[in-house]
Amino acid sequence: MRIIKPCTYTVLGLALASVTQMTMAQDAHHSMLMSAQHESHSSHDSSHQEIQTAIESSQIEHTAEHAEHAEHAEHAEHAEHANASSIASRAASAQHPVDHKREHGGQIYQATEIDSRWLNNADGRGSLKTEIESRIGTDENKLFIKLHADKAESQDADYAAQVMYSRMISDFWDAQIGARYRVDEHQVTDKEQLDAAVGLHGLAPYFFETDAYLYFGTDNQVSFSLETERDLLLTQKLILKPYLNLDVVLSDDSAYAQKTGLSSVWLGLETRYEINKKLMPFIDVAYSYEKGNQHTARQAETGSEKQWWYGVGLRLKF
Repeated sequence: MRIIKPCTYTVLGLALASVTQMTMAQDAHHSMLMSAQHESHSSHDSSHQEIQTAIESSQIEHTAEHAEHAEHAEHAEHAEHANASSIASRAASAQHPVDHKREHGGQIYQATEIDSRWLNNADGRGSLKTEIESRIGTDENKLFIKLHADKAESQDADYAAQVMYSRMISDFWDAQIGARYRVDEHQVTDKEQLDAAVGLHGLAPYFFETDAYLYFGTDNQVSFSLETERDLLLTQKLILKPYLNLDVVLSDDSAYAQKTGLSSVWLGLETRYEINKKLMPFIDVAYSYEKGNQHTARQAETGSEKQWWYGVGLRLKF
């Protein structure tokens, strides 16, 4: 019995040791399996995530590429539409050039002004002066027609008619060329004269409306005339207008020659009241100077005259 017990204990110890080793081996194997499975799951998850990321990146790139293509298509469509509009506009302009000109001041307009005044001098001698000016055309090309009549009291009237073609040469000036026909009833012969005329019409500095002409006639008649005026507004309807009219004789070999040099000057001040833009009565005060005529076979020499004039007038515009 004593021998059996130690043997029994020994066998039991060996058995327990063997069971313990087997259990430990199984635990280690199970741990290894779990670790491998976890690594496999981790690798699978990582691969799935990479695949998902690649898919999303591909979708983003595809979306960006689609948006870029759409943007290019939109730009191309817009450019095509702009080109089509431009071509249509050019075609419309080619088909309707008159309308295009009308948008840029090419329309034809007409204006007429009638100025009539009755003036008296210090001696009580009266004079009726009438001027009519009509213009028709565009901003660039116009036709001016001017009529002038001067009737001194108890004397025959003098007439002048002037037709001028006017061409715009700058923002404020027109160059003009034409002819003047005049009748002087004071002369016994050569009552009618025809002169060539060139000149300028426009707005001088400080808003002086100006007409300057050179006249060339028979018998070496060359003269220069200047008319300039400016409106000074006291109110919207009451207006002062200083004016200057002068004539210079450069040469004259006719039978009724005038003295060369400054031939006549009218310096005046007009005060008008504009009832409206078509009807404007006014009063006028002026100072005049006349140099006189040369001595020729048909006329005696006359001296210069200086005198004041005053009177009333009426201006019509339509």
